[in-house]
Amino acid sequence: MSRVAKHWGVCAALMALLLSAGCATGPNANPKDPLEPMNRSISTFNDTLDDNLLKPVATGYRDYTPDLVQTGVSNFFRNLSDVLSTVNNGLQLKGRDTAESFMRVVVNTIFGIYGIFDVATPIGLERHPEDFGQTLGYWGVPEGPYLVLPIFGPSTVRDSSVLPLEFALDPVSNHDDIAERNVAIATRIVDKRATLLKTTSLLSGAAIDKYSFTRDGYLQFRRNQVYDGNPPDEDQLEDPSAEPVAPSAK
Repeated sequence: MSRVAKHWGVCAALMALLLSAGCATGPNANPKDPLEPMNRSISTFNDTLDDNLLKPVATGYRDYTPDLVQTGVSNFFRNLSDVLSTVNNGLQLKGRDTAESFMRVVVNTIFGIYGIFDVATPIGLERHPEDFGQTLGYWGVPEGPYLVLPIFGPSTVRDSSVLPLEFALDPVSNHDDIAERNVAIATRIVDKRATLLKTTSLLSGAAIDKYSFTRDGYLQFRRNQVYDGNPPDEDQLEDPSAEPVAPSAK
């Protein structure tokens, strides 16, 4: 069985399990979050895992790893993500962003030593992060219900559906040397969590429903990403008679 088929099989089984377990909703359920009881349970599990493992490790990484090393690690993984951003910008017919993303990868890989040094930004090549979930949204695929995934966190049915493809194309997940692959995956997780330490600290200290705040913030953030910062009104999206609004190609 190919790696793609394995990824899709695992994700399909996980999605079926999550959806079957989260059918019960209350009369006051948020229409964007019909799986809220299940999502809250998974969110609690993720918070427990984060409090006891990910956050302490990320805090130690931030406090004791030299800033230059942290910057190099972040740059390296951003350079890898720029590869898929190039593909997705192309699929969204964004000519300029596709060209800039491609040139960023070339410049940073060659002159930045595989992306450890960000040479592209100082010379005016901006980042244009795009993923397959955004590409589906660009072509009109609805986001579907809000979904919290174990470990991965906030998502939607649309974003979750492309995880197998992203795993299959991820150079880190598909690296042949198992030991090196595991170290790279763990390092990427810690690096990403370290970048969110300030945000999560502010969130934890606020007198709010953390789950609802995270859900609403994530859905708004994804809408802004799909529509390049200019999302249409909610009423226009929900009105079946309205003409579809697609993000402008650049």
